[in-house]
Amino acid sequence: MACKLQGTLISCHSRTTKFVDQKDRAASVVPQALLTHQTKLPHFNITYVPSPTPSMDKIPFQTSQTNELPISTSGKFGRFGGKFVPETIVASLTNLEAEFKKSMADDAFQAELAEALRDYAGRETPLYHAKRLSEYYKSMNNGKGPDIYLKREDLNHGGSHKMNNALAQAMIAKRMGCKSVVTATGSGQHGLATAAACAKLALECTVFMAAKDIERQYSNVRLMKLLGAQVEAVDGGFRDAASDAFRCWVGDLENKYHLTGSAVGPHPCPSMVREFQSVIGKETRMQALEKWGGKPDVLVACVGTGSNALGLFHEFVGDEDVRLIGVEGGGLGLDSGKHSSTLTKGEVGVYHGTISYLLQDEHGQIIHPHSIAAGMEYPGVGPELSFLKESGRAEFFAATDEEALDAYENLCKLEGIFPSLEAAHALGILDKLAPTLCDGTKVVVNCSGRGDKDAAIVFNRRLLDKQS
Repeated sequence: MACKLQGTLISCHSRTTKFVDQKDRAASVVPQALLTHQTKLPHFNITYVPSPTPSMDKIPFQTSQTNELPISTSGKFGRFGGKFVPETIVASLTNLEAEFKKSMADDAFQAELAEALRDYAGRETPLYHAKRLSEYYKSMNNGKGPDIYLKREDLNHGGSHKMNNALAQAMIAKRMGCKSVVTATGSGQHGLATAAACAKLALECTVFMAAKDIERQYSNVRLMKLLGAQVEAVDGGFRDAASDAFRCWVGDLENKYHLTGSAVGPHPCPSMVREFQSVIGKETRMQALEKWGGKPDVLVACVGTGSNALGLFHEFVGDEDVRLIGVEGGGLGLDSGKHSSTLTKGEVGVYHGTISYLLQDEHGQIIHPHSIAAGMEYPGVGPELSFLKESGRAEFFAATDEEALDAYENLCKLEGIFPSLEAAHALGILDKLAPTLCDGTKVVVNCSGRGDKDAAIVFNRRLLDKQS
């Protein structure tokens, strides 16, 4: 049962490493007269209105160049976050936080991670100008509209952004002397990344996955097994797989490491995942500066639990002239009850050890989410994204299953790129977003994963649509 608790207001943000120093960053700011936010995005299919910005205790929204990691001991983002777990687990989470902070301050760890991300994962990923996709939307508006760029996380080894975090945490697991890693996965992308990282570092790997997700994402399951991972089927959905992975870890805290791939759960898990995914936004800032001499005007990312969205957004949270737009799974429609739109339709509660927005009924019982994309099916969302919503810093909307399918096919035909169905939700909002933007607006969409794993789902769904 999810209790609807209130938390204290504490602001918390992590450091940004030295990709762009403050002077260069200030010099790269586009003059205010050139910004293209004159036209606001209408609230086209939701009723969300940002709450007034809450006051913040100590740390304002900013990117920091210091060598310290300013994370509060309670792991709070406004009233969200925290560590709501049994006392038997608190010590293990405290040890994990200490090792995380030591790793972030360890030059040898940082050098090893940078090398692995470059030579193993294949970073940096391109910031690709989707010219035909841009022209497609401009053709609907007398040749005027945004320039759309894709952050190509689908080109990472393993096919998604998940490798960024999996490599880093697997390295921490080894530093802590753990020989076995447990995790949970929805679409299989995090499971695949974790299995690969564990194979590289000679760690045992067990992946918990919902039986229905094993069936619809079986290509990833085969790859996980080839990498030596043990895949455990779980009744229910991703939330149930996550619960089983957590229980497995609690059963052997001395030897096992719980490698979370989502920016959810008790502190320090959300902050760790966001920190290791923030390389996406750091690269985007540098690449935008190289390509057009400024910053993006709009950032768009899908939101399941929040790891890829935070990875893109976090670097720009302090840039108030950059719009942050998250797109959730609208499923069969927000009024259908069959969706995964936690931030647009949820309420605040406690789940999986943290305070965040949740899909729950009037009794605080969790409502089962639905999305055609397995990676979007979770009844909660990370505490940091919950704070970005409540503070009004980020906007959140929903794309339905049909809109995601349309976007998947559209990108295939116009750019020759297969996006994951998760990433297709971010692309699915462009039909409504693009007409509201001024000519030349620079929009970056996080293509968080590749979609060959979803090709059969798209083909079969569209074949059924034609037959019906």
